Amino acid sequence: MFLQLEYLSPALFFQEECEEMNDIVGPPSDADRDVIDLINQPFGFSRRLQVLSTRRSRYMDSADDFSLKPSPERLEELKEALSEIRRRVQTASTSNDTPTLVAVSKYKPASDILACYEHSHYDFGENYVQELVDKAAVLPREIRWHFIGTLQSNKAKLLASISNLYCVQTVASIKAASALNKAIPSDRQKPLHILVQVNTSGEDSKSGLPYLGLDADVATSELGLLVTHIIKECPKLHFEGLMTIGALEQSLNASETEKNADFERLRETRESLKHYLKKAHAEAQWGNEETGELVLSMGMSSDFEAALKAGSNVVRVGAGIFGQRLKVT
Repeated sequence: MFLQLEYLSPALFFQEECEEMNDIVGPPSDADRDVIDLINQPFGFSRRLQVLSTRRSRYMDSADDFSLKPSPERLEELKEALSEIRRRVQTASTSNDTPTLVAVSKYKPASDILACYEHSHYDFGENYVQELVDKAAVLPREIRWHFIGTLQSNKAKLLASISNLYCVQTVASIKAASALNKAIPSDRQKPLHILVQVNTSGEDSKSGLPYLGLDADVATSELGLLVTHIIKECPKLHFEGLMTIGALEQSLNASETEKNADFERLRETRESLKHYLKKAHAEAQWGNEETGELVLSMGMSSDFEAALKAGSNVVRVGAGIFGQRLKVT
């Protein structure tokens, strides 16, 4: 019941929960008022949820009332959607290795994530640091979190505090990489996986570094300098590959015979970068830890099948699994 909410209006959610408690037990006692005052403070979601649980627990006999369990109907709906996307991923993949399907859960309740987790799905992507922190606090530690939003250096410490953060797919500057490396807790067992974001469409609205042609001077390029910095100066980070968010127009206009230009540019960028790294950093560890190849993360709900056919190793699917998101107002 408790986390069956959209992240779009947490204030309204907490207001309704407090009013529901008033209906159940009458006006709040003096002992409750300090808790209610805390609920109205600008804490993170998980802290406010914890505070509200304190008040509810005084009147409820079972902790099951605070369960993250989705409804049976929603559980079945997500199971079917996830199974269908998995089937399509396997059909479209051209690789012998199973691609990674990142379920993009932005604005979706934690109960939806738990439903997919119970169907043996472990990779989830979030766009906002605070939302990711709040969800990670109440969901299983076995989940592998991928951060896929714009990374601000001043958020690096908060992001790095998530013990089961698996990958940051949107690093695009030496400053951001250094901030992440510095923020990684000393007790983290393995380096944090890093994908560098590349702007393959050239759109001003897209983040990322310029893509590379096959004859590019990688050593002096922004991309080459950043990757070299990660490999040489950031021991708590592991450079794994590249990520792009292509132009929507490319996805809509590409056909079976016409290739998606953004996907092709990222593939060419990988080839140029790989050729450079094999010469300049042959002794260093980079790329996929099992295959040694540079990973490509490209393709979303509207074009993930085309991305897989173009050689993507990671696809990011949100609406195809969880349904359309409500817009922030």
